Order: sequence, then C-alpha cells, then structure tokens
Amino acid sequence: MNKKNLFKISIVTPSLDQGKYIEDCIQSVLNQNYENFEHIIIDGGSTDGTIEILKKYPHLKWISETDEGQSDALNKGFRMASGEIIGWCNSDDIYLPNTFGKVIPILEDSKIDGVYSNLYFGDEKLNITRELKTHRPVKWLSLFHCYIPSATFFFKRKIIDNGIFIDKSKYITMDKEFFAHILYSGFKMKYINDFFAKFRWHDANKSLDTPEVKKIRYMEGLKTFNRYYKFSLPENSFGVGLYKSAVMGLLLYRKFLKFKSK
Repeated sequence: MNKKNLFKISIVTPSLDQGKYIEDCIQSVLNQNYENFEHIIIDGGSTDGTIEILKKYPHLKWISETDEGQSDALNKGFRMASGEIIGWCNSDDIYLPNTFGKVIPILEDSKIDGVYSNLYFGDEKLNITRELKTHRPVKWLSLFHCYIPSATFFFKRKIIDNGIFIDKSKYITMDKEFFAHILYSGFKMKYINDFFAKFRWHDANKSLDTPEVKKIRYMEGLKTFNRYYKFSLPENSFGVGLYKSAVMGLLLYRKFLKFKSK
C-alpha cells in the first residue's frame, strides 16, 4: 500500500428513494482508485429499487430502516465510520476523480482538521450548469451563510470523537449549523481553490427555494445564531426579519469582499 492509502477514508451517504441517482454516487467513490476506504450508506427504508442496487456492491456497508430524516442518518453513519478521515456525500451527488488523492496530503498536516473546496452544480444528468466559488473559513460568517459545500468537505474523526454531530432539529440548515459548531469549537478548516464534487439539481432537492423552505431556513438560521453569538435575537417574526436582513446585507457585502485562501 502506498503512502496515499495509509489513511482510511469513510464516506457517509444518507439515502431515501434515490435509486435513480445513487449508483452514480457509489461509482464516484469506487473511481477514486483509493484502496483504504469504506462507503457507508444509511437508507431510510427506500421502496424504489435502491436496496437492489446496494446489494450489487459487496464492498458497501449499509443499513435500511426507518429513521428521523437526513440528519439522523448522517449521525448514524458518522458513528459507524472507522476511518481517520470522514466525508459526507449525498446519494444524488458525486465526487470528481482524484479527490481523495488531493484531500489526503492536506489532512496529513496535524494543524488542519477539515478541508473543503469549490463545488460544481449540475443538472439532473450532471451536466455542469454553474460553479460555486467559495473562500477561506470565516467563523462569524458561518452563522449567516453556508459557504462550505458538504459534498466537498472532509474532516478528521476527532471532530466526531469530541461529540460534534449533526443537529437533528435542523431540517434545512443542518450543514450550516454543523460547520458553525466545528468552527466555534476551535477546529481548523482549510479552503482549497479546486473542485472536489458535483451537486445534482433535480425536482426533489431539499434546497429548492420555495417560500416554505425559505421560512424554515431563516428560523433555523436564527436559532443557530442565538446558539453561538454573544447576544440573542427574539425567536419570533421580528427576530427572523432582523436575521434575514443581516443575511441579505452580508451576502451583498460578500460580493465586494475577497476572501483569500490562507
């Protein structure tokens, strides 16, 4: 085994009725040509043919049972993970070639606890439609804006060993809260100006900007802000309005502010 395979990587994939896409995700992990890995799939009880696909791949570690949603599934997978490095790839997303090979040298640095990159967005057939260019870690900004794409994020298991998991009370913003928790706990993240993964847009995405999703996103974001900041906003329509105004203002400000990689 060569040096780049010394670290075991655990990939956790939550799944529910994603049989249309999950094989692309599985293949993208296999195509890394990295021997020392495990791919853990936590399925919420799919009935669309997903299980038949999982049975085709003996290397997978998977369970299929009723759960409390995506956040619960991720926490189950994180607890099952045995690798020194953990990645989170949703069942409809894929890794780009040689991503593991790029991540390992960065996380060999004992001062770095997590790494992430830019993200490609694709249509249902994964044709690239746009790019998300992100920036270096900014702790306070994590309370307002999810600038770390979960599909490109890899982290050391000591984060989990320190009791940092996904907040199951969050339905839309569990990723932003997770990253804020990590940063506000003092762990060191590093941004790489590269592309590790591709996000697939389709009609069933949770992140579609419907009025109901926006309402949930702002209320959940307000609660995360109150958890980590020095003062709290009222958790009512007035507080949501103030938080929303802050988010809009900061996103506009971000267009004119250049965050460079350290």
